[in-house]
Amino acid sequence: MIVDLAQVEKAVGLAFRDKDLLRRALTHSSYAYEHIDERVGDNEVLEFLGDSVVGLVTADFFCATYPNLREGDLSKYKSVAASTTSLSGLALKLGLQKFLLLGKGEERSGGRKKRNILAGAFEALLGAAYLDQGYETARGLLFPMLQKSFKKSDRGEQVINNYKSALQEYCQKNNRSAPSYRTVTSVGPDHSKTFLVEVSVNRRALAKAKGPSKKNAEQKAAQKALKSLLGRRMKSLAGETFVLKK
Repeated sequence: MIVDLAQVEKAVGLAFRDKDLLRRALTHSSYAYEHIDERVGDNEVLEFLGDSVVGLVTADFFCATYPNLREGDLSKYKSVAASTTSLSGLALKLGLQKFLLLGKGEERSGGRKKRNILAGAFEALLGAAYLDQGYETARGLLFPMLQKSFKKSDRGEQVINNYKSALQEYCQKNNRSAPSYRTVTSVGPDHSKTFLVEVSVNRRALAKAKGPSKKNAEQKAAQKALKSLLGRRMKSLAGETFVLKK
């Protein structure tokens, strides 16, 4: 497969000095393995480097954007911004899925839609940009994307990234019993079960939710319960992170 690197550069908004770095950032290990005789390099080392670059840029962004937040809340913002879900979403916004070099098997199994592959490619891209032109260039790529996803937070807002913990804290502050979770049903084969979980407080059922694991279903049920209890005070950000207005 031939990748039009000029189109990639146009989509990313950066002209690379070393085109081989850009191509390697888009090359999945499955493709490199199938072309081993050609000594094609994959993006795993760039992804490793890019993970640290993403971490530094996101920390830089949130410290600058939310100067009044505590370290704990800054860590929660950084965690969601650097998550596989968020990074794969950024990769899709740039259209990286169209340019990935994948092995035949990975292509057939829907690799262009897999979050871990997309997130890895985005990290590799940031790593390549860093090697090619330095930190400020990598920062310039990611900062505008973060600005679109995260707006400035008021000083009185609290960042929470775990619904179960947030629900338990809410119950403690309001003199209610601790939330209890009950598995209502478990359907499907062992390797692909779907769980239906109900959460109750003071013996009153608040919400039910389904998930591929008990833990996931419990988080979703807690999320529904919180939305019911808090209403407009709760504003979702991404994944399991939201802002709670005090």
